[in-house]
Amino acid sequence: MLKLKKSRANVYEPTLPGPENWPVVRLSRNRKEFIEEVIQESYHRIKQLRNTPEILQEEIEITMFRERLRIKENPWKVDPDDEMLFWNGVKNTLVGSLRKSKSKRNAVSEELLLDIISRYTNEIAGNFKPSHYRMARSLVTFGFSRLFNAARLKSFKGFFKGKLTLQDKINIVGENEHVRKLAKIGTIVMVPTHFSNLDSITIGFVIHTLGLPPFIYGAGLNLFNISVIAYFMNSLGAYKVDRRKKNMIYLETLKMYSNLALQKGCHSLFFPGGTRSRSGKLESRLKLGLLSTAMEAQRINFLKAGDVKPRKIFVVPVVLNYNFVLEAVGMISDYLSQKGQERYYIEADQFSSSFKILKFLFQFFTRSADMSVSVGRGMDLLGNYVDDEGNSLDRHGNIIQIEDYFKIHGRISENPQREGEYTRMLSDKLVSEYHKLSRCSASQLAAFTAFEQFRNMYKKLDLYGLLRLPIEDLIITYEDYKSEYKRRIEQIFGLEKNGKIQVANHLREKGLEELIEMGIKNVGIFHTKRPLLFNKEGNITTQDLKTLYYYRNRLDGYGLEKN
Repeated sequence: MLKLKKSRANVYEPTLPGPENWPVVRLSRNRKEFIEEVIQESYHRIKQLRNTPEILQEEIEITMFRERLRIKENPWKVDPDDEMLFWNGVKNTLVGSLRKSKSKRNAVSEELLLDIISRYTNEIAGNFKPSHYRMARSLVTFGFSRLFNAARLKSFKGFFKGKLTLQDKINIVGENEHVRKLAKIGTIVMVPTHFSNLDSITIGFVIHTLGLPPFIYGAGLNLFNISVIAYFMNSLGAYKVDRRKKNMIYLETLKMYSNLALQKGCHSLFFPGGTRSRSGKLESRLKLGLLSTAMEAQRINFLKAGDVKPRKIFVVPVVLNYNFVLEAVGMISDYLSQKGQERYYIEADQFSSSFKILKFLFQFFTRSADMSVSVGRGMDLLGNYVDDEGNSLDRHGNIIQIEDYFKIHGRISENPQREGEYTRMLSDKLVSEYHKLSRCSASQLAAFTAFEQFRNMYKKLDLYGLLRLPIEDLIITYEDYKSEYKRRIEQIFGLEKNGKIQVANHLREKGLEELIEMGIKNVGIFHTKRPLLFNKEGNITTQDLKTLYYYRNRLDGYGLEKN
């Protein structure tokens, strides 16, 4: 079973003494050179993949068509003003080249490819500045801590007097010291679960608290529509990822940016689920694109090292444990509409403005119970655990040399098919780690217990039939709920004993009735319609079964629904 250690209340000492030693600062100092390197390497990679002039021209035409369609059908406020002008120019140049000789058409295609890659790279590239980073970090630490103290003191009189810190609100548990040691000897790729648009800010706080240097990470371009988040994204090392862009040229450019940054030793943050979990479930399938860039960067590091000890890349899984998610109502509707097609209606996303986010932050720090972040043990790119010295260990604890897995006939060699298989193996291991690291709380258990009892009350109904039931038909007597909650706690402790899940301390420290009250209070505490609550008679009911289903899903995948 993975052993967890609770972090100290104070921030850890930095693993690197000053900004001049941070890899991301070295990268930002040479930003223009790095961008040019990404452009040139992407150009050569794409020409290699589309290895005839005809195929390359066709790829450019497909990209142009998709981009013009995106601008018309799905524009965002953050999009550049000259978007359509640029792509109309690409179209006109392609049409004009049809009257030229084959060699000149080929030259036009190559020039257009460079222009497109250059545009994409400059859009993607982050612009990290240490002064902005320090300011953003101070705002998070000071502002959030003051909010928390004001809440504890029940008055804004304590806004500038409180001594409690953000560490009192967000509990960082797990392999903290181990990860700090790995950050000194290699490159960290942190791979958290993804539930909320606040995840990036939360992880930024975790990185700072652990004393790690800033990480670069891909943040959805849509987040830059929201000014308060855009400020933090720009300040904390984010590079932009536009998930509307599915064309091959963009995706290869994005992967090359990540690949080269890792080669240069920049610690990186990926959300391998690709997007926020719409269902509320832990990730079960991961996107392999950015993970594959770490695999390629590791091979190249091995190749360049020669006889010198190579710089290894370590993957660190992280699980975020929230009592509620602001976007839950909209996301579960989205999930149900995709799963049930016409049987469900999509509601608008609730996370659409700075005002709503600030309101959420106030609610979070003044009303919610503590949240936790579980930091897992470091692994190599093949999914083997590593020790504090970065040595890869097999399942028996013996040291293995993973360089050998990148060799063909004794030499480090590229093999896309083999590396693709390694990436899939790593993905499977991460999914398993997420479930082991997830920390069951009273609120998660409250939601799961109630929803499964409602489901058992109406066994003949499918999920959508159940969700359409009137609220007055959804009542569980307190005694029945209490009995079932007790049984579910015992199941959770059984899973913990077998190393399949972690358990919040309060599940051991508090009595059954206190846990039930705490759990029901904290399930989706922010939402106007409460997913779970006591009625006037003291029994358990819901005002929003759909959102209760979202919170119930956090314990999906452990086989509990079968018992």
